[in-house]
This record gives sequence, structure tokens and C-alpha cells, in this order.
Amino acid sequence: MSSKPEQKETHQANGAVLPTVPMNCLASPDRGQLVEPSDFLGPDGVGVEVVVLESRANAKGVREEDALLENGSQSNESDDTSTDRGPEPASPLKETSFSIGLQVLFPFLLAGFGTVAAGMVLDIVQHWDVFKYVTEVFILVPALLGLKGNLEMTLASRLSTAANIGQMDTPKELWKMITGNMALIQVQATVVGFLASIAAVIFGWIPDGHFSLDHAVLLCASSVATAFIASLVLGMIMIGVIIGSRKMGINPDNVATPIAASLGDLITLALLSGISWGLYKELESKAYVNPLVCAFFIALLPIWIIIAKKNAATREVLYSGWEPVIIAMAISSVGGLILDRTVSDPNFAGMAVFTPVINGVGGNLVAVQASRISTYLHMSGMPGESPETAPRKCPSPCSTFFSSDVNSRSARVLFLLVVPGHLVFLYTISSMQGGHTTLTLIFIVFYMTAALLQVLILLYIADWMVHWMWGRDLDPDNFSIPYLTALGDLIGTGLLALSFHILWLIGDRDSDVGD
Repeated sequence: MSSKPEQKETHQANGAVLPTVPMNCLASPDRGQLVEPSDFLGPDGVGVEVVVLESRANAKGVREEDALLENGSQSNESDDTSTDRGPEPASPLKETSFSIGLQVLFPFLLAGFGTVAAGMVLDIVQHWDVFKYVTEVFILVPALLGLKGNLEMTLASRLSTAANIGQMDTPKELWKMITGNMALIQVQATVVGFLASIAAVIFGWIPDGHFSLDHAVLLCASSVATAFIASLVLGMIMIGVIIGSRKMGINPDNVATPIAASLGDLITLALLSGISWGLYKELESKAYVNPLVCAFFIALLPIWIIIAKKNAATREVLYSGWEPVIIAMAISSVGGLILDRTVSDPNFAGMAVFTPVINGVGGNLVAVQASRISTYLHMSGMPGESPETAPRKCPSPCSTFFSSDVNSRSARVLFLLVVPGHLVFLYTISSMQGGHTTLTLIFIVFYMTAALLQVLILLYIADWMVHWMWGRDLDPDNFSIPYLTALGDLIGTGLLALSFHILWLIGDRDSDVGD
């Protein structure tokens, strides 16, 4: 068998033109299985020519026409210059800044209006009796919203990556991925809802030193029921969005996470308000309803665990995906404490309306970036590998925002969406008289400064964190987004509170104090 590198002979197999593969390529890590050289010796011990079919995760065809896998190959040349693929294009199209912005814009605005609606709902329900007399429900709001957002955006990122690398192409693969992930998020939502209620009880008990068992059970039932129902609804919506995006030729990474975040905040807050209000009304006459509701959803846990364990991909998350969720809950709770301390202060009037917006927008944008980087790395190999395209472990801000690669390009596009997006959302809030606020030029300047600084910090942290986790054999789809969105809640709430405090100090009372 000739081993000259310039050999270009091809063989016809089943109607496909395939290249002759040298013997030294049979141990390539890109192949599905290693083969001993002795297996290819002829009867006389003489080497024979072998045709090896490429075997990758998406070996059902390169699908150049999809234009969804362009995140994973940013080279200007084709992956295999010696292979004739017939009528397929010679090289895949690449995403431009315009195409990224166009795909992100609509879901970004949709997500933003979802956070505006969530802020308006929070501004209304904070005056309900259940929020007045069971104050721990108000403490529960930011923690549960943050946790549910983490779970849904992690699900969206995980499914987007699976769709982009060809793991949802056949009906069997699609059904397996749907059932495993739906069962997984039910387990996570139930446990997360229970932990969030415990956190709310603890943070409500620390300042006052008062504990009520009835209120604690009410919080548990409300939180678990809200998390379960919201996860079921949002999970089905996410699956539909990702499948629809694939069929329409849109990158799911650009649309799934913002929609998950926006709908997650609005649906979860509406469900929490309605369920807690209904259970509070039953507290006096039918006290047994609350523990029954809590016990019912917890009793369903073994069923979801069994289903999730049957799927190899979700089995790993079931065992190892709790650390980021729990730590993210602690980070979000700190932001919740800041919100709890400021909302009741008349000098910070309007915080309840603007907090979900600034936190939601920042979390949406960084989730898109984290999902895109994760998909890009998955195209190059498996977690733990160090592809040549990966940047340094601690990238510089210039490499994050001003380099020529596609992830830097998307970071610039996402950052440029902050100001026009927030202007639209602020105008919407003002026109609806949310929080009885009056927008002034100085308030808009301080608000935009906080929003830009929040997104700038989050995009840089995402660039570092996703690659850092990848190098430590952790799947960023499961680990990075909970941390990033929780940091977004903390940074956004802190910067917004600081802006309101500065405005109060300099006397711009019209911008943050209502009538």
C-alpha cells in the first residue's frame, strides 16, 4: 500500500466517492473506533488499500444546507479538501454580524417585553394580602424566578446543542431527548422549588426572629407547585421552539434561551402569585390542603428520576447538575435580599418594576452567548479536550470583544443591543405608568450605565467561564448558565440599587419617587 502524501486515488462505494485513507490515519481521534493495522493485511502479509467512512456524532450526512452548524466551523476552507461531495456546497456559509443580530433581535425584544410584563405583575401583586401578611412570599420571588430561569435556559441550551450536533435528527433520537429532558427538569424543578421555599423561610426568619409553621408549609406548597407546572409548560414550549427553529433554518442558540428566560419570568411569577393567593385563602378553613399539595408533587419525584436515568445524557446531569443550581440559588438570594431591603424604602420606589427588566435582559444576552460558545466547543470535540480554537484560560477583554472570531462578533452584537432594547422597554414601562415613575434624562443615563456595565461584565465572565469549565471536563450547557444568570441578578440588582441611591443623593427625586 502506498503511503505517499500526494496520493489522491478514490474508490467508488455504494455510489459515493470516497478518498483512500493512509494507514497512519486509522488511529485518528475523529474516528468512531480504533483498528489495529494487522486487521488490514492480506493473505501474504501485504497491506491492502482500505476505505474508511468518516464517523462523527452527526454521521448521517454533513447537512451543509442547514447553515446551523456554521458556529462550529469558522475556518475559511473546507474540512476535507480531497473529498468530492457532489452537489453539496464546497464550504458552509458563515454567520455575519447582521445575521446574528437579525436572529437574536426578535426573541430579544420578546424576552424584554416578557420581563417588562413580569415587572408590571410584580408591581401589582406586591400589594396583595398574601404578600403583606406572608412576607416570605416576596422574599421567595427573586430566588424562585432566578432558579426557574436557570433550569429553563439550561434546558434550552442543552437542546440547542443537541439539535446543532445532530442528536435530534431522527424521530427515535428526538423522542428520547424529549422524554429524558422533560423528566430531568421535573426533578430539578421540584427539588429547586423546595430549596427555594426553605431559603425564603430562613431569610424571612433571620431579621424578625418569627417562625410560622403554617406559613412555611404554604411557601413549600406554592413554590413546588409553581416550579412543577411552570417547568412542564415551558419545557414543552422550548421543545417546540427548537424543533421549529431547525426547520426554519434558524440557529436555536440565538432564539431558545431568550424565549425561555422571558416566558420563565412571566409564567412563573403569575403562577406563584395565583397559587399562593389561592392557598392562602384556604389556610384558615382547610389547613390540610397545603401539606397535601406539597406531598403530592414530592411523591412524583421517583417517577421522574427513573425516566431521567434511562437517558445517558440526562443521567449525568441528574447526578452532577445540582451544584451550580444550589450555588446559583445562594447568589440569587443575595440579590433578593437587596431587593427586599430597597422595595419598601420610599427612596427606592420603582425598583420592583425595573429590577426584573435589567436582570432579565442581562441574563438573556449572556445566556445566548454562553450557549453559542458551548455549541462552538461541542463542534470541536468533547468536554475536557482543548481545541486549537479555544482562547486562553483567562482571556483579555480585547480578545473577548474585538477579535475576528464568531464568538467575539456575537459578543459585540449582543452588547450593542443593550441601549436600544432598554430604551424601548423603559418607554413601555413609562407609557403604562409602571411603578408611578417619571423618566428623566439623568435617570436614563444612570440606568443605561448600570445596564451596559452589567452586560459588559457578564459577557466577559461568560467567555472565561465556558472555556474554563470545558477544560475541566464539565459541560458548559449544564454548568455555566446557572452561575451566569445568578450573577446577572446580583450585579443588576446591585447596580440598579446604587443608581437609585445616587439619584436620591443628588436630588433627582422625580425619576424614582412616584406620586
